Amino acid sequence: MDRPGFTASLVAGGVAGVAVDLILFPLDTIKTRLQSPQGFNKAGGFRGIYAGVPSAAIGSFPNAAAFFITYEYVKWFLHTDSSSYLMPVKHMLAASAGEVIPFSLVQFPLWESLKALWSWRQDRVVDCWQSAVCGAFAGGFAAAVTTPLDVAKTRIMLAKAGSSTASGNVLSALHGVWRTQGLSGLFAGVFPRVAAISLGGFIFLGAYERARSLLLQLGRERPRVGDGAPGTALKTGGAVQAAARREQGS
Repeated sequence: MDRPGFTASLVAGGVAGVAVDLILFPLDTIKTRLQSPQGFNKAGGFRGIYAGVPSAAIGSFPNAAAFFITYEYVKWFLHTDSSSYLMPVKHMLAASAGEVIPFSLVQFPLWESLKALWSWRQDRVVDCWQSAVCGAFAGGFAAAVTTPLDVAKTRIMLAKAGSSTASGNVLSALHGVWRTQGLSGLFAGVFPRVAAISLGGFIFLGAYERARSLLLQLGRERPRVGDGAPGTALKTGGAVQAAARREQGS
């Protein structure tokens, strides 16, 4: 991939990140309150579900932009043949380099695999909306699988200072949830989490692919020297004058 491709990934990733945060912030708030040990209503219920969205939106642009520029660069750096059995490994490494969390290790390799499968079945590159659908499926699957880890993170964040859970031990937090609430506790909030991240994957990866393709198209359509663009005569004036002198000499 050339440098303009990296620039497009940077901008498109930032745009996609802001779009997702602005649209899906309430669902993430509801999911977190469902996972709270004090219960949904005591944790705030449906009150103030947009609280904190401006700061989240401002921070999402650089975060998402940094993720995608890293993700695309590592994929480019670890270039392998599309038919190679190492392709999933390449995507996992690229995702972990962009954002080292288990969710990324599941979602982005799966997104790329679904895109490749869809492209192979229809014998052409997937459209932006098809990429968005792949993102929705990949995001939903990753959200369901990693829900227990998200529950543990929420419990650690909400734990009282000095408690064993507040120490940050994920395994200890998971064991505590299993002991007190069983499987249902480990998967608390799974439905809004899957719904939010599926929709988020649709918007995030669809918007990313759309914005990136538009930016790349604009880059290809930018006028070049000699294509009749303004200022061309100034840049080629020496050549024109030399041709005129040759004609006069003949």
